Amino acid sequence: MSSFDRRAVLKALARAAVALTAGQLPAASGAAAAEAGSGGRTVQTMEAFADTLIPGERRFAGDLPIAGAVSGPGAVQAGVIQTLTSQELPLAPLLPEIAALLNARAVAYAATHLVLLPITVPAFVGLPFRHRTALVRGLFGHEEPDRVIWQMFSLLTGLAFDTAAHLDTRQALATGHPGLTWLGFPPPDPDGLWRFPDHSYGRALAALHPATTASGSPA
Repeated sequence: MSSFDRRAVLKALARAAVALTAGQLPAASGAAAAEAGSGGRTVQTMEAFADTLIPGERRFAGDLPIAGAVSGPGAVQAGVIQTLTSQELPLAPLLPEIAALLNARAVAYAATHLVLLPITVPAFVGLPFRHRTALVRGLFGHEEPDRVIWQMFSLLTGLAFDTAAHLDTRQALATGHPGLTWLGFPPPDPDGLWRFPDHSYGRALAALHPATTASGSPA
């Protein structure tokens, strides 16, 4: 990836970080959603990357992006592609370049480790799971020039599974989001709000300030 392209990606990731901080990840745009459902090489590559970080079981026989290393849902089932193509994140146009970068790294890895890659799928998808894991581990090395890119994509992968970032939380729970269901995320109270009456430490750590308002805000 050229320095200009790297700057473009980093600027997009910075905007993504702002969107994440604001909690604004609407559903994918029509074009992005269509690409996400097309099973194209870019999507396959990004699915394989996400499945390396949070593995899941295959969706169907011959599902190559998902290695099937574990049972249960993983990042792909949890909607990682929908998260990456959310309208608020300016990443969708850059995904082909990022996937190409990852596949180039996979080709180099395969050459140095004598791994024979199939020609019918993207190079990273063609790597066995243990080699995918070894390659991805190396992407986070301190000497890796594109380390921040992979760190951000790892964050987005985690958010897709742990928080259903591309969906409203109530909607995600109502539709049985795989990640939230797997984690046992609690449903809201009947009025749609979450309250946590039980202290996480089993006891109150401080007395309630007498000036605290009914909404829980300080006076």
